[in-house]
Amino acid sequence: MTEVLPSAGFLLAGAAERHAGYAGLRGNGPVQPVVLRSGDTGWLVTGFEAARQALTDPRLEPRTATVGNRRNMPEDLRLGMNSHMLNVGPPDHTRLRRLVSAAFTRRRMERMRPRVESLTAELLDALEDAAEADLIGALALPLPIRVLIELFGIPEEDAADFHGWTEVLTAGALPLDRLDEAATQMLGYIRSLLERKRRAPQADLLSALVAVHDGEDRLTAHELTSMVFLLLTAGHETTVNLIGNGLLALLSDPERLAAVRADPGLLPGTVEETLRYESPVQIALRYSTEPVELGGVAIPEGATVLVSLLAANRDPERFARPDEMIPSRTDNPQLGFGYGVHHCIGAPLARIEGTTAIGAVLERFPGLRLAAPPESLTWRSSVIMHGLDALPVRLR
Repeated sequence: MTEVLPSAGFLLAGAAERHAGYAGLRGNGPVQPVVLRSGDTGWLVTGFEAARQALTDPRLEPRTATVGNRRNMPEDLRLGMNSHMLNVGPPDHTRLRRLVSAAFTRRRMERMRPRVESLTAELLDALEDAAEADLIGALALPLPIRVLIELFGIPEEDAADFHGWTEVLTAGALPLDRLDEAATQMLGYIRSLLERKRRAPQADLLSALVAVHDGEDRLTAHELTSMVFLLLTAGHETTVNLIGNGLLALLSDPERLAAVRADPGLLPGTVEETLRYESPVQIALRYSTEPVELGGVAIPEGATVLVSLLAANRDPERFARPDEMIPSRTDNPQLGFGYGVHHCIGAPLARIEGTTAIGAVLERFPGLRLAAPPESLTWRSSVIMHGLDALPVRLR
């Protein structure tokens, strides 16, 4: 009898369906084959230890932020968007990460905290006369975009364009021609922007990257555009979800909300627990370059491996009371920012933005509450990302 494999279709569903799907599969082991949307077989990793192994095994090639995996993709587009540090291992990864690591040190990110606080206050000021709001559109989305604009030296009028492109490129069920269109437009924009920085450099990260490429040729043209694509995408999409998911988790539980209001010292723990409980990134994609054993399961060469950070972060083998959000949790080695050499380089900034935004909105609006039942909220249809489409609230 031919074995009927479970479908991975639930990865495109809402949060409740995703967690239920993982719970249903977890009893069969930490790694198992599933049917992908393409009809091919993939390998879904739900266990914590297996996920950590998959994120560090050099035989599993990263492809989370890869634009297109098909053979007929234009070569210029493929190289111009995919030649970044998330898609390579040492020594190239070491070289590429070193080029931007100085801009993302914890100390330098801490120096940005006052500006993050002032930007947050400006966004909340705009809600002062409102009775209701969507906290994704009003806060969680514009805050990281405005921070990136200043860090990268991007014209403010271009912010909406690059968010639109990255939203398409991280979606999970769009026609290939639409993905290609968004990738082509974003690559053209990045090249135009970098040329402007070349002609008129400023004190921003993009000008510094252009100087590295032009000065010592340690960054190729394709690596340069790919690096910008990666930083722009990862730098705001994940933070949007972190803020939105954290606020939803608090507003869904009056006792939890009251505890964090009463003790702002719980805000850092709230962010860490959000990264575990509702991970901003659902899946990290890998591709096996040779046979590998993962979680006691033999995976063949040439296989697509879906490492579920969302599922691993609720593995009962690793976390006590995994389906409860506990802001005071101390034993929390969550994988929300990845693990190993590909751990998110912007994690310190995302943590600052998360604690600042969540803390400020709770302080500004003591009567804040959901304007719709949690189960009625919709989630982005994306295999990669895990976040809300909107978070409607009553402010008073």
